[in-house]
Amino acid sequence: MTDQQTIKVMVVDDHPMWRDAVARDLAAAGFDVVATAGDGPQAVRRAKAVAPDVLVLDLNLPGMPGVQVCKELVGSHPGLRVLVLSASGEHADVLEAVKSGATGYLLKSASTEELTDAVRRTAVGDPVFTPGLAGLVLGEYRRLASEPVPMAADEPKAPQLTDRETEVLRLVAKGLSYKQIAERLVISHRTVQNHVQNTLGKLQLHNRVELVRYAIERGLDDV
Repeated sequence: MTDQQTIKVMVVDDHPMWRDAVARDLAAAGFDVVATAGDGPQAVRRAKAVAPDVLVLDLNLPGMPGVQVCKELVGSHPGLRVLVLSASGEHADVLEAVKSGATGYLLKSASTEELTDAVRRTAVGDPVFTPGLAGLVLGEYRRLASEPVPMAADEPKAPQLTDRETEVLRLVAKGLSYKQIAERLVISHRTVQNHVQNTLGKLQLHNRVELVRYAIERGLDDV
């Protein structure tokens, strides 16, 4: 998905002037802004109707909090990418957003260029965080991964990944973007995406966030 005009974006924020400004900036950058919404329930309804590729979402919404909107939409549309655009840099807010399925988290102090770049990267599945927040998220994954997970007696054996899929998974766990992985392994960006999609399918995971946690739980980021 390299052509920005094929990237459908929806903007959700309860401040009309801010919402319109963000939508206008993204449209001017060449994105297809398919809808906007000003509260939680409206966001869920409209997103289900227009099926955007990327949802630019504020957390502080009337009617239903942004994390609930994210959880509901990502749960029913696993292919949806959510970029949170929030005034809050509170660690608890960031972690809650990521756990609810957000791919990235950007502060509203970001420039228009940073926002358009973040939407573009979010669309292809790269995690995008305001500087300083990426380390926080990775640290939380490590903490979660260090907690023992009770194993069900009838839990099936882990599916077999190919050597290349395992290699890509290891680099994803280290926090590399698809572009960086492609350069490191001397393969195309599209091939990296295909490997990630195959791995998600084999492991029955829904998004890159779950994939990173899976890899860290198995110590692949330390190899």
